[in-house]
Amino acid sequence: MADIFEKYDTFIIDLWGVMHNGVTLNPNAIEAVGQLKKHAKKIVFLSNAPRPSSKVINFLLKMKMDKKFLENVMTSGEAAMHAINQKKFGKTFYHLGPARDSSIFENVKDNKTDLKSCDFILCTGLFDKYENDLNYYKKILLDHVSKKLICTNPDLIVHRGSVEELCAGSVAKVFEDLGGKVIYFGKPHKEIYNMCFDSNEKVLAIGDNLRTDIKGANNLNIDSVFITEGVHRKEFNNFTELKKLLGKYSVKVNFFQKELKW
Repeated sequence: MADIFEKYDTFIIDLWGVMHNGVTLNPNAIEAVGQLKKHAKKIVFLSNAPRPSSKVINFLLKMKMDKKFLENVMTSGEAAMHAINQKKFGKTFYHLGPARDSSIFENVKDNKTDLKSCDFILCTGLFDKYENDLNYYKKILLDHVSKKLICTNPDLIVHRGSVEELCAGSVAKVFEDLGGKVIYFGKPHKEIYNMCFDSNEKVLAIGDNLRTDIKGANNLNIDSVFITEGVHRKEFNNFTELKKLLGKYSVKVNFFQKELKW
């Protein structure tokens, strides 16, 4: 990062998979962000977390991240929450996801209802009881594809430590395969980036997910750094396979690092 940082004003950095693994902070990434801060660079943490930004900030503080790094944090959940509060998709909703994500609809919790009578489906993740069973979602959603599903985390998977977990994007894919319409909040969709920087800023995006972080950078035509020891770490073993992987996801990257480091 020390070789290239001077070319950019603003750094859009993913959290899970880059700054932490769901359990502990990555010390090299923290050092890199500290150096960027020292050089008066703008840092925006952009996460596909299905929760308001304030909840993610609290989570990072509990992990002992320095508060000075947390001036600009934007989540897909924050963007979705604004739309839900404005009743953009109707009034009543069915919450598909764990109870711990309920902060996303705190202001409109009285509008929560069952799957049959809701205006739209709000998907923040998978139920704890069925966290690995995508067939369960296929069964319960089959008769409700006429409704819109709002996906607050487009990621398919994440690694919590070394354990792979499914995300809301996996349920959204099931819904689309059934013929339903999904509205996504978060990377790689352009709208979330409009909340992070202006068109006159020279921006570098840093992330470990080709489908979301890197595709999002490509969609915005901004430079990117692909962190290889993240979500795709089991998908390639060498540089030739890495090039094929980029082709598979139809993305281009400017730089790559095993982990974010200075």
